[in-house]
Amino acid sequence: MKFVLYSFLFLLASLTFGEVSYSLTNYQIKKICKKEKKEFTCIKNLQEKRSILEKGDLIEIPVIPYENKKGKN
Repeated sequence: MKFVLYSFLFLLASLTFGEVSYSLTNYQIKKICKKEKKEFTCIKNLQEKRSILEKGDLIEIPVIPYENKKGKN
């Protein structure tokens, strides 16, 4: 019985959240790029990536590793 319930919930979640992407609004892009040195270039790049994402193509997202400032314990 639990297996049927879990499989139903898994199918429901996968159908609900599959193939959906939420892009940034213009306000969010401007808010993010306000802190950058080259604000206009940042806005242009993010708007270009948003349009590519809305078309359904893949984009690269840089991953910045976390550095612990306190040192290792």
